[in-house]
Amino acid sequence: MLPQVTDDPGLQVLRIERRLQRERAARLEGEAIAEKGLRELYEKQQRLALVETIAAASNQSASIEGAFNLAIKEICKYTEWPLGQAYIVHCSSEDLRLEPLQARHVTDEDALRPMIEATSATSFVCGEGLPGRVFASATPVWVQCLATDRNLPRADAVVACGIHSGIAFPILVGREVAAVVEFFSYKDQEPDAALVTLLGQIGIQLGRVIERKRAEDRLIYDASHDGLTGLPNRLLFRDRVDRAVARARRISGEHFAVLFIDLDRFKLVNDSLGHAAGDNMLVEIAQRLHGVLQQHLAAYTLARLGGDEFTVLLEELDSPNKAMQIGKLLIDALRTPILIDGQEIYASASIGVTNITGTEPSPETPLRNADLAMYRAKSLGRGRVELYDIGLHDIAVERLRLEGDLRRALVNKEFILHYQPIVSLETHEIIGFEALIRWQRGPQDLVFPGDFIGVAEDTGLIVLIGGWVLREACRMLAGLQARYPRPEPLAISINISPRQFTQPDFIDQVRRAVLNSGLEPRSVRLEITETVAIGDPERTILVLTALREFGVRISLDDFGTGYSSLNYLHRLPVDTLKIDRSFVTGLGLTAEGTQIIRAILVLAENLKIDVVAEGTEQEGQIRQLADMGCHYAQGYYFSKPLALPDLDALLDSSAPLSKVAARTAD
Repeated sequence: MLPQVTDDPGLQVLRIERRLQRERAARLEGEAIAEKGLRELYEKQQRLALVETIAAASNQSASIEGAFNLAIKEICKYTEWPLGQAYIVHCSSEDLRLEPLQARHVTDEDALRPMIEATSATSFVCGEGLPGRVFASATPVWVQCLATDRNLPRADAVVACGIHSGIAFPILVGREVAAVVEFFSYKDQEPDAALVTLLGQIGIQLGRVIERKRAEDRLIYDASHDGLTGLPNRLLFRDRVDRAVARARRISGEHFAVLFIDLDRFKLVNDSLGHAAGDNMLVEIAQRLHGVLQQHLAAYTLARLGGDEFTVLLEELDSPNKAMQIGKLLIDALRTPILIDGQEIYASASIGVTNITGTEPSPETPLRNADLAMYRAKSLGRGRVELYDIGLHDIAVERLRLEGDLRRALVNKEFILHYQPIVSLETHEIIGFEALIRWQRGPQDLVFPGDFIGVAEDTGLIVLIGGWVLREACRMLAGLQARYPRPEPLAISINISPRQFTQPDFIDQVRRAVLNSGLEPRSVRLEITETVAIGDPERTILVLTALREFGVRISLDDFGTGYSSLNYLHRLPVDTLKIDRSFVTGLGLTAEGTQIIRAILVLAENLKIDVVAEGTEQEGQIRQLADMGCHYAQGYYFSKPLALPDLDALLDSSAPLSKVAARTAD
């Protein structure tokens, strides 16, 4: 049976209408999807454009404030928020705080004035208020209804301005919160995850601005400050002096001065204890100097030029004499020993002072003048303050010329040795000699050590000169012993400079000099001063012990002129004490001089140490020394220092050395 066909027109219309409805619904849905996609695409483009704008501005901005201002303005424009404000972490206070940054955007200043004023006057600690909560958590904080927020220090201003919502997000440098940016809205803004993500991307860009600015500041700081002490360096100090000179030209009645500070014997500490200990010592000294200046002055600049050199610019002084007073206070601050690696180190400084007059042609002039005055302080005994005068310039020129001449003298072998006899006070026989350097500058120009050793010490040439003296004295003594054999061989005393003693290979230098000469080590006596001994007692003991084990003997020269040897003399492997000539000169003239010598002799007897009295010139001194139990003496009473031919003539006499012999030798 065939199906029945219905040709009802109404039914056909109904079917067409339904199909049209479905097509319309599909079209509307497609249009909605397309519109949503276009809207999302537009929003993505807008957000991308916002990030790109802020990123470009951040890369080009010369300041943190400039980058933040633009970013806040663009975010407010994008979100239609009326107020944005930035805070930066303030690191110099004891507790870290968020301080308002001069970066803000306001759509209506009159309407939002209560909020602006409250924000400008408020800083936030960690956890306090909207910015403080971001600071504490390092994450964005969104408050939809500020009216119900209990942690809101600016609540009155929020109410007065009709603000409802707030959001803040962190600006991170690494994991550190470096800044916080906050925004406010008149509406109840629901949290928007996409917007929070966008703000996070912007925060990355602003974090790079801070990081770059910090790097730039660090480069500038490093270029103008000493890396060890944090003090200004030569570059910054020179700039400050330049300004002081210019100010002295303009303003009368104000006094300015420059101090040049050079530590005495610092290289001895550095070479013996190592650079780390030396660095610790420099840091401690910088702190002490700063403490004195801070206590007595309102305006100053303390700088480290490098090594062991410090400088000070004194400003707004009430008198020209004030600079000298400050210099003496700085020296006093160094008298207390410094504890380095469990050892007490005694520091001292020589200080040169020059007053700024305003007539200086450049900032280098006051520095040079103070430096010259410092060298004067060193030449007069160290540990003192000296004021610059015009004559020091001529001295400096002479020192420079002398240094060049000394270098040539080494090359041309112009140094010679003279030898002063050391005599037994019991038999008046010569038992040995002290080797004393001379500079044969010309046929008739014999230069004594007092005229050149200071420059040799300062320039380091003393190490080369001292090495030559050690080798030459050993070589000479070997010849004397061969020509004048004795049951107890003649001995030689050789002075060792502080710099020479601190050389890492000093022990090897001594061994080579003695062995190459063929001497028995016990014929060689090395003389060190108390300055060497107190510089680093522990290293001194180790070095001297090694030398004693090798066989050489040790003398402590100028004994009694130092200030701490008695504290550890019993630990030093010393064979002989040499009484300084200043005490011998006072023998018989003052009770004090006699008592000092007697005390030294008693100490030496208890420690079973020999004693040599230096500078003996009178018969009465010889008798008194012998009566007090002194073993040996040297001085002009017996003989002046002699060249080798005169020394041979003296030994050829083979008689006890008396005043007659001394006259003959002269």
